[in-house]
Amino acid sequence: MITSTMQAQKILVIGHRGAKGHVAENTLESIDKAIELQVDMIEIDVYKIKSGELMVFHDETLDRVTNGTGKIEDFTYDELMKFKVEGKYKIPTLQEVIKRIDRKVALNIELKGSNTALEAYKVIADFKKKGWSNADFIISSFRWNELEIFSQQPNPASIAVLTAEAPAKAIEFGKKIHATAINPYYKFMWTDTVKEIHDAGFKIYPWTINEISDINRLIELGVDGIITDYPDRVILKK
Repeated sequence: MITSTMQAQKILVIGHRGAKGHVAENTLESIDKAIELQVDMIEIDVYKIKSGELMVFHDETLDRVTNGTGKIEDFTYDELMKFKVEGKYKIPTLQEVIKRIDRKVALNIELKGSNTALEAYKVIADFKKKGWSNADFIISSFRWNELEIFSQQPNPASIAVLTAEAPAKAIEFGKKIHATAINPYYKFMWTDTVKEIHDAGFKIYPWTINEISDINRLIELGVDGIITDYPDRVILKK
């Protein structure tokens, strides 16, 4: 049960790969479901493919979630359109996802593949010309070199440093690239860790928290957002 203390806090509900626990991950339909569940932000993953587009997809290979096989980076857009996610959904481009969200919620773009920073920057810049703003986006990655490249561009969107290790190690790098958040693995989160990251000036958006007991614990610790496959499990007052 969520306590009144938890409800009083403004904690972002961040749909992981859309609403992965409900609809096939990183699809337009999963994006729709996350918006239906009233998330504050949606997290997706991108790879740059052979024909140059940024495709929204999590794995390095097609094998797990599609009827195709091989590395996604080795395909062209037309070739990828022959495959279906879980037998029925198309693999979307980053532009298609942004258009689908239509500024209803913020978008966390994880740079999953190599050579994605500059392309993501260009896509965001194009949408900013159409009325979007940096506030509509946040860029994250385990590829810290990609985050550094992104940070060096003029007027970049906010950056979150993804880390699977002790999250305090990301603080120095986060300061170097002027990041606004650190996205740590939730099992490394404790009271002293949260304090150290907050004292350094960063927001904390841990991943990927699905069990209600873990969600409650992280909210009690005072994190700033919950990345989850099940946004409906994070029962917070808006």
